[in-house]
Amino acid sequence: MTYRHTTAPTQFVEVNGIRFAYRRFGPGSGTPLLFMQHFRGGMDHWDPTVTDGFAKSRPVILFDNAGVAASSGETPDTIDAMAEHAADFVGALGLSQIDLLGFSIGGYIAQTLAMRHPGLIRRLILVGTGPRAGEPPQDPGYAQYGAMTDPQTGQSPIETYLYLFFRPSQTSQAAGKMFWARRHTRKEDVDVSTSAQTMAGQRAAITEWRQPRGERFEELKAITQPTLVVNGHSDIMVPTINSFTLSQKIPNAQLIIYPDSGHGSLFQFPELFVTHATIFLDGSVVRTGV
Repeated sequence: MTYRHTTAPTQFVEVNGIRFAYRRFGPGSGTPLLFMQHFRGGMDHWDPTVTDGFAKSRPVILFDNAGVAASSGETPDTIDAMAEHAADFVGALGLSQIDLLGFSIGGYIAQTLAMRHPGLIRRLILVGTGPRAGEPPQDPGYAQYGAMTDPQTGQSPIETYLYLFFRPSQTSQAAGKMFWARRHTRKEDVDVSTSAQTMAGQRAAITEWRQPRGERFEELKAITQPTLVVNGHSDIMVPTINSFTLSQKIPNAQLIIYPDSGHGSLFQFPELFVTHATIFLDGSVVRTGV
């Protein structure tokens, strides 16, 4: 049986006292592509068009990091600690090398993992994210919508995603509603809601990430992997200028900005994003120098 986003069974692997929930689907061989999710997000917050698109040509792994959704333990309050948990998870699967896609806070963790464990990461995709001490959000509704959660389910309503992930244009909002429908196509063995502890831990980690560590942006030179940076042209959560900074400071980076889109550009243009990212993942290594 060939599993897809909606049918891949949830599996578990334990390491250092943490029981990590994950799903793996796609071909049995090739470099796996590991996905790292946004604030409060779990495995079912990904777009099946994106995950299944990649799974046509490579193994895909979705997982909940420590304390998140179906994984045990507590969510740490630093990005460094989250990256070490992710490294433990990859090691527990017996993988010596992966490709890595980090979205939003997942992009913070992905950068850190690439710097702390460079031999583990072959290629890096950073979407809707930014560097340590990057430019903070300025949108007046960011904090209000970012804190919106259904008290019964712990899930954010569609209005939150439409505001934070998509532009107010008719086209972008329509794409957001289509994403929302796709995101809810898995009906069985669904992930559990993220806890208040995870929300608090991730907020603290984001606050710490906004503080410089040494010379601003200097540490990005340590990311030597070929890197694809992707964003919408009007990201109000992690302002798009941060994507330009990543592309300028990471030695072997290239940048794609999608039009009339925001933080969730990969969900607004899922087929195009998969096409662009697949070309990048399958391409030859181009070294540009520091």
